Parts: sequence; structure tokens; C-alpha cells
Amino acid sequence: MAERNDKNRTKKFDCVFFRDTARGFLDHELLKIRKKSQNTVASYRASLNIYIGFLEEVKGIRRERICFNDLDGKNLKEYLVWMTDIKAWSPKTCSLRLTAVKALLSYASEECMDITPVFVSSQMVHGLNIPDNEIRYFEDCQMKALLDAPGREKRSERRNRMLLILGYDAAMRVGELTGLKVCDLHLDAEIPYIRILGKGGKYRSVPVMKKTVQHLREYLREFHGDSHDLMAPLFYAVTHGIRHELSDDCIQKVLKKYAEKCRNEGIPMPEDIHFHMLRKTRAMSLYQEGCPLSYIQQMLGHKNISTTSGFYAFVTLDTLAKALERANPEGRNAEKNWKDKEISEALYRL
Repeated sequence: MAERNDKNRTKKFDCVFFRDTARGFLDHELLKIRKKSQNTVASYRASLNIYIGFLEEVKGIRRERICFNDLDGKNLKEYLVWMTDIKAWSPKTCSLRLTAVKALLSYASEECMDITPVFVSSQMVHGLNIPDNEIRYFEDCQMKALLDAPGREKRSERRNRMLLILGYDAAMRVGELTGLKVCDLHLDAEIPYIRILGKGGKYRSVPVMKKTVQHLREYLREFHGDSHDLMAPLFYAVTHGIRHELSDDCIQKVLKKYAEKCRNEGIPMPEDIHFHMLRKTRAMSLYQEGCPLSYIQQMLGHKNISTTSGFYAFVTLDTLAKALERANPEGRNAEKNWKDKEISEALYRL
């Protein structure tokens, strides 16, 4: 009788259906139908595995017995609290993790009506509000120090310098940099450029500066010599005599290594440094120089201009100060009115 009841229960309690559907969602729906990039699929897979780990460790549900009913609103609320209070993840990270679970439920409810009640209950759990933080980027002196930090004597140091220069100059994501092949360089074109495989499997072409072209030619002579393997990774390491592309973690460690070197030499650096800051720094530099946002959008590979403007089109303190100075009819030497105590209190009164 127990076996019969087990066979007749609805799909939302079927653990085999859960595993098969989740695999179909990741390996077929996202990759083949929705044409999501490998990085996006990997992010969804990691998020779902984290939720499964939560169910096993916190809720005591063995992973081989997990079914869609375990993805209901009640568990998702507890999951959100666990991510926030126990793991202390940022609101953005928590919301992204939650989105992956909801996306799977949405797909499953389209495949089987039994899952619809679970999907509906999940929609009552909302992600956390993500605060609008000021864009973090390197100042000019910090950026110059970072690019000068790698030495010239060791071969690995020369490689690291080149990858930092190119990553900054082309405003690349770390995954885009590690994925570069020799064939992606077009240095002999009338306008030298590199071809970058970005998010969603879409390519974009980004011109490179003359100095960067010179650096790249020297790098190719040393690291690729007479090799005609155009599909070889541009930046690589050698393990047991075999060349392989660098990992994202390796690139992050390279950046942090030189940031620490700069600190030891008396140059202040942000504490939580990551490679994406190079991309933001390049975009911010272009923005402050008056480069149109549509050009920056194309360079960054943003699908929508709103993404670019949302991240970069804000007034920095330096830009604001200069604008206020120009607008001040009393001249540069006049005292700024907002320093007056009464005016200051009026401006900042709730």
C-alpha cells in the first residue's frame, strides 16, 4: 500500500521529477532555448545547489528526497533569513540566489500544473531592497600605481602587467579577459581592436590605444613567439608542461597582490578590491572626459542604455564642485553659501 501511495502522489512531492526537471532547466531550457551564456547557467546551478544545501543542513531534508514542495514560500522565507543573518550575504547576492529558485519554479509550473501552487506561494517572497551605493573606482594615481606595480624581471610579472593593462584599457569583465584567444586580437587593422565574447554569448569589438598595441606586440613575441595556434588562450599558465588559460580567481589574486604592494609603498588603496573595479574605473574616466553614454554602453557590452546610465551617469563630488564653482557669480574666492550654519541647517532639515 505504501508503494502504491508513493506512486500516486502528485509531482510536487516527486523527488525524481524534481531532479529531472532541474537538470532540464539548467542544461536545456537555459542553454538551448533561452540562449543563456555558460557563466549565467553556472551561476543558476550554483544558486540552486546552495538552496539544496540549505534544505539539507538547516531543514534536515536529505538531498535525494528533495522535491518541489520543499521550494514553497515558507521555506524560501527561512532561506532568505538564513542568507541574510547567518551567511551575511549582501542584499544583491541574496536576491540573485532567490531569483534562481523562483526561475526554476516558474519553468516547472509551465511543465506541470501540480507545481503551480508552489510557484504561486514563492511569488509572495520578495527579494531584499538593494541600496544604491556610490560607484567604487580607482583614482588616477591609484590606477597608475597598479599598472606600474608588476615588475619587469620575471616572465609572470610581465604577463600580469599586460593583462592588467588590457583589462583596464578595454574595460573587460574578468571572465572576458580569461576567455581571450590570440585570434581575438586584430592589431593590424586600420583601427586596432580586440573582439570580446561577452554576456549572452555576444561579441563586441573594442578599439585599443596605440600604447596598448605596442605592449601587445611585445607580449605576443615573448609569450606566443612563432606559434600559429590562433585558438590558444592569450593569457595562460603552464602546469606540467601544458598551457591552460588562467582562472578568474587567479586574475583576482593578481590584482590584490599588486594592490597590497602599492599599500606597502604608501599608496592608499580600497580595502575590498576586485577586478570589476578596473572596468568601472575605465568607464568613469571616459564619462568624466565627456564620452557619450551610448559609446560607453557599446564598449561595456551593456544591452540597455539604462544599465550604463544607472551605473555611471551620476555626478561625482569633483564634477559637482567644479560645476558649482562655474555657477558661482561671485567668483572663485567667494565663500560657499552652504558653509553658512543657518543655510546648512535649512538645507539638511527633514
